[in-house]
Amino acid sequence: WIADQVFRNECAGREACLVHWNEGEAFPSLGIGHFIWYPGKSDGPFVESFPAMIDYLSDQGAVLPEWLAGLHPFNAPWADRESFLTAADTGAVQELRHFLYTTRGLQAGFLVQRARAALGRVIAAAPEPDREALSRRLEALVSTPGGIYAVIDYVNFKGEGLAVTERYNGQGWGLLQVLQAMADGTGKPALVAFRESAAQVL
Repeated sequence: WIADQVFRNECAGREACLVHWNEGEAFPSLGIGHFIWYPGKSDGPFVESFPAMIDYLSDQGAVLPEWLAGLHPFNAPWADRESFLTAADTGAVQELRHFLYTTRGLQAGFLVQRARAALGRVIAAAPEPDREALSRRLEALVSTPGGIYAVIDYVNFKGEGLAVTERYNGQGWGLLQVLQAMADGTGKPALVAFRESAAQVL
């Protein structure tokens, strides 16, 4: 269900969207979670997630395309968006796209694992006086129908809020910052408070 939901929300259910390079970005976005994969020695402010996702799929028994498994180092093989677009219709890219389509459920497992691992880090990174309140907010959120999906989705697409490079004018936009900005005592369901806080932070 999570895989189908993310695939529909992020790719409109289109297989072609699973291997994509947005204009103005220095990396392709791959899979249902638009996992970032930096090419060559490129680096950037956003946390790279595609290699970890591929490791997870391999651990779950997925058989990688031969050319993908043989990459050393494991960097995106296209130097820039132009070279990616030139290769977009090659057999290798089509094979990767099909692989990412057939492993949607496993990719959802990676999203769940990533979100679960993030929760403890997010609470630990908060100032000590705030940790109890943030834990309560998080517990209320995941106990609300739809709340677990909201956390999984937010962590994947907006991050934990811990990377110092993921800031605009010193302000983060990850899960930590959204939990910190959630209003208490309003009587609103936790999911509504989370949505409103996320909109404010973003």
